[in-house]
Amino acid sequence: MRVKITSLAALLGSAAAFAPARSGSALPRKAISPVPQRTLVRVSNSAPRHDVRSDGALKEMDPEEMKIQTALAEHQQNAPKLGFDVDVRSLVQFNHGFAVMSTNSKANPGFPGGSVVGFAPDEFGRPVFIFSGMSTHTQDLLADPRCSVTIASKEFKGAADGRVNLMGKVTLVDSEEREAMKAIYLAKHPGAFWVEFGDFNWFRMDEVVDIRFVGGFARAGSITPEEYKNAKPDPVAAFGPAIANHMNDDHMESTIAMVAHAIPGLDVSEALITSVDSLGMFVKCTRTPRASDQPQQFKIRLPFPRKIEDRKDIHDVIVEMSKAASQAASAAAE
Repeated sequence: MRVKITSLAALLGSAAAFAPARSGSALPRKAISPVPQRTLVRVSNSAPRHDVRSDGALKEMDPEEMKIQTALAEHQQNAPKLGFDVDVRSLVQFNHGFAVMSTNSKANPGFPGGSVVGFAPDEFGRPVFIFSGMSTHTQDLLADPRCSVTIASKEFKGAADGRVNLMGKVTLVDSEEREAMKAIYLAKHPGAFWVEFGDFNWFRMDEVVDIRFVGGFARAGSITPEEYKNAKPDPVAAFGPAIANHMNDDHMESTIAMVAHAIPGLDVSEALITSVDSLGMFVKCTRTPRASDQPQQFKIRLPFPRKIEDRKDIHDVIVEMSKAASQAASAAAE
């Protein structure tokens, strides 16, 4: 059996280091003698992993880098975060109001039809739509209500950011509910003048059958339709993007200091807050590992010391965390 040898940095620094759900398993290691300060991580070809195309490469792990990676993995494993159900429900609720709908094509049987559509979630998180009778997705749904709706987070910029896929059946809304649907939709899309057009019809995903969630690298899963229906959006996530933008634009040095304070030795050159909720923040970091000239980007969870209740509370907590990080840095420099 051919054996692939790769570094812990490749395993932890790129993905698993910020994936608490997957960082608990032990990695087999073998020290090379007579040079004990160099450590190799040995992974069998039968182990599940991403193909990093490192056959034949022998990468040595600096002991200090090993300590940093281990501390990062342990920190992330214990960092509190929202459950998948609340994460999913919050992403759908506080989204920009647009999604990709995939229908079963009526014109081309056997092929999926894709459309970018506007939507607004009702109190149970069911997407509400208003479609023209001439739209191809309208005709597809009338023939076969089965479809999927893919919703990216409001701050989505790439694979490290969250997205949700809802599978279900989208059907016409009864006439007596149309005014209620209009109010829901206009709250998300206040400029949607077409809601008054006579040839537009209201649809809703009344039956959600499957929910898939990807929160970023190495953070993915699913929840049941019942869990989704019963979940409540995290209230802080509603104004989290404004907090993140302010910190990224004006106080990134504070975020960098907070990361270094939370995980000693993890010195990053950039720290962008991607989302904020009542329990903490997700931060996309840029770092060049020791003994390397190639920068890495990864996302970590930076928890708050207590649960946040409102805007003022989040301001106070971030100030507290910034002061603690600054004091710790000053003490270390003395």
